Amino acid sequence: MAAKHSVTPKKEITMDIAQKAILITGANRGIGRALVQEALRRGAKRVYAGTRGTLDMTDARVTPISLDVTSDSQIEQAVSQIGGLDMLINNSGIAPYDDLGDRTVIEQALAVNFFGMYKVSRAFLPLLKRSKGAIVNNLSLMALAPLPLTPSYAISKAAALSMTQSLRALLASQSVTVDGVFLGPVDTDMTCGFEIPKASTETAATGIFDGLENGEEDIFPDPMSLSIADGWRNGVAKQFERQYAAFVPESVAL
Repeated sequence: MAAKHSVTPKKEITMDIAQKAILITGANRGIGRALVQEALRRGAKRVYAGTRGTLDMTDARVTPISLDVTSDSQIEQAVSQIGGLDMLINNSGIAPYDDLGDRTVIEQALAVNFFGMYKVSRAFLPLLKRSKGAIVNNLSLMALAPLPLTPSYAISKAAALSMTQSLRALLASQSVTVDGVFLGPVDTDMTCGFEIPKASTETAATGIFDGLENGEEDIFPDPMSLSIADGWRNGVAKQFERQYAAFVPESVAL
């Protein structure tokens, strides 16, 4: 299969949230709920709030969508309910405490944090191609280095980072941007056992949308993550990503 070997300068693509249709998974609490509220504050036309339970929001611009990201049938049903989409924010996630001693815990983390993200992205890709929209994947600093208390989570987020980078290269020619969000500790149910400084969910949501509107493909939305932003953007891993992006196949099945 032929491959492209020339590297073209990256064009900065910004995303104005106003008047956009956005789907946010895991939207009923924590960062997801804060993202819904921040999208509304910035003038989103429609926010599809994907949840596994109920959503107590009364804003007429919010449409609740039943969406378990591990359920193929619910993903298919969600696609049928959404006529147009400008942005998908893959926010659903689980963070089990484990020591890699139970394979089922690893599989569960991958099912939600990696395969769920993959399946939802694939399902909504036709709508995003039509709008020349964006996929935004909520990752974690643990995608870069694991915390031994949650190794299954770190493994799944590292896989999700690699997928984010791959999709970014594969979809660039189709005018779909793919952004990765490197979250540090945020004050949610997932981090209730950690006695460390944490950003508020509102701070994280604001930082994520600021990064999108500033055209940042790698977004560091909170104080801890921001402290390593320059090191990542100028580091060897990012250099390799840019070099490898030159080898996109001429024909992409996505």
